[in-house]
Amino acid sequence: MQVMPPWCRDVVALGSDAPIPCDRPFSAAEASRLGVDESLRRRLVERGLLRPVLRGVFVVAGVPDSLRLRVAALELIVPEHVVVVDRTAAWLHGVDALPRSAIHRMPSLDVFSTRGSRMRRPGLASGIRDLTMHDTQNLGGLTVTTPLRTACDLGRLLWRFDALSAIDGFLRLGLDHGLLLSEMGRFAGHRGVRQLRTLAPIGDPGAESPPESALRLHWYDADLPPPETQIWVDDDDGLPKFRIDVGDRSARYGAEYFGEEFHDEEKQDDDEARLTWLEERRDWHMDVFTKDDVYGRELEASGRLRRGHLAAVASRPVVIDLSR
Repeated sequence: MQVMPPWCRDVVALGSDAPIPCDRPFSAAEASRLGVDESLRRRLVERGLLRPVLRGVFVVAGVPDSLRLRVAALELIVPEHVVVVDRTAAWLHGVDALPRSAIHRMPSLDVFSTRGSRMRRPGLASGIRDLTMHDTQNLGGLTVTTPLRTACDLGRLLWRFDALSAIDGFLRLGLDHGLLLSEMGRFAGHRGVRQLRTLAPIGDPGAESPPESALRLHWYDADLPPPETQIWVDDDDGLPKFRIDVGDRSARYGAEYFGEEFHDEEKQDDDEARLTWLEERRDWHMDVFTKDDVYGRELEASGRLRRGHLAAVASRPVVIDLSR
């Protein structure tokens, strides 16, 4: 029977005397080189001192789980023919396209093969995809789809509200809108290309968050005039005072998304004061939308936007041309 080494005997957490890294993922091969063979690794996992991150990659149990940790684990085992795509690629580029469930449950990593075999491991969402050399780039220790290819793929494959937010995110990152529009032609016949053709032209880097992008898509669904994002309204001295998420200047109608993170009870008084000032001092008609309005099952935001815009237009004074 193998005797447990002193550094893991009668301990509740591995310390600095452990021969394996205590602050980052490590592969099974690296652990074996450091003297921690498969049998000992299994016993450390059973005792709760190690945990597997991906198959063949481990981390000391005290290291917090995160998407960054899992990406670092992927770097240790990913074959050359595997490319990081879709939501994970967007995250690596700095665009928030993760599913909303990610705040409760760690999302799978999106990795696709350019050959005829998938990378089948727990924690990975894998498949096969045709990619050219112009579709990929090296990012850290991984091969990742470029911002242009990732924006096109997410614009085709995600739920339309999430797809537009991904497109907006890449435009905000600096992706050229004209380049995105010209790229759509290569996806003729691909799944979701009709959605991409609808959403790419209305992409807007002014949307500052996925819910704002979703709210703007509801605006288009309401068949209203094309909206403007991030509308500044000046104070009496002509200086920018408040900014409206999305709106129509001609009708003085604006829509705001109030997320839980930035519009909690502590900010309620400030939010109400801002809306009151816009409505009473600048004659804007304002509507506020929340997560349930934008993403809920009923998807009622477009109806509210249509009614609000009509009310704003109806409240505008009628100008009669007496010169005729």
